[in-house]
Amino acid sequence: MDQESVTSRDGTSIAYRRSGHGPPLVLVHGTSADHSRWAPVLPAFEQRYTVCAIDRRGRGGSGDAEDYALEREFEDVAAVVDSLGEPVILLGQSHGGLCALEAALLSSGVRALVLYEPPFEAAGAEMNPPEVLERLETLLQAGDRDGVVATMAREIAGVPQEVIESSRSLPVWRARMATAHTIPRELRAAKAYRFDPERFRELAVPTLLLTGSESSPVLRLATEAVHEALPDSRIVVMAGQGHVAMDTGTDLFTGEVLRFTEGL
Repeated sequence: MDQESVTSRDGTSIAYRRSGHGPPLVLVHGTSADHSRWAPVLPAFEQRYTVCAIDRRGRGGSGDAEDYALEREFEDVAAVVDSLGEPVILLGQSHGGLCALEAALLSSGVRALVLYEPPFEAAGAEMNPPEVLERLETLLQAGDRDGVVATMAREIAGVPQEVIESSRSLPVWRARMATAHTIPRELRAAKAYRFDPERFRELAVPTLLLTGSESSPVLRLATEAVHEALPDSRIVVMAGQGHVAMDTGTDLFTGEVLRFTEGL
């Protein structure tokens, strides 16, 4: 994988890893991850696409800024898309899905969207309870980065304990621990985000919305809210899956993405 970078609107360097061959597919990871979280799905995607897996700000090869704002993340994704010089398929999971959705309003280079459970509070449902956020910050202040990552995965993302335990031996867990300091700020920003459906009424790019049958009601409600706002979208519910089907249902996840993208 070749690392490349672009400069975002605020001057922050945003890195991405390029691999594969074909039309561009840009991947935007969720909270506590970096580009390496896509490792399980890369073999399937690289056969058909030039994959550009972003390191969101604050991790991997990307820089950061002293003050964090969610809007800068939207600009980061749009900067990568614009730099590629041709229409892209933009895929984002969780926090990355929210960034991808908003980036599609900033760039004319998005020809299709795949959004896997972008997180925000819809229909009055609470997300990221304050007591959990406070516990994460306490763990971080104590230097317990493993505890931050595990608590976020279990209590925010709903990842089964057996998946957490198996992940601890993988390189991706070390990458998550390295970015533990970004977890509270991103969870607080997503909690404060307010989805305005009117802003997306004219975002007429084909959009696949993925959700898991076992995912939390909050994530399902948010997915449905996006579907109702977009003029050209459809929802696919992945049976038996939660918030991390890239790991727990890899073939199912890649199959749904490729079925959608190859039909464009």
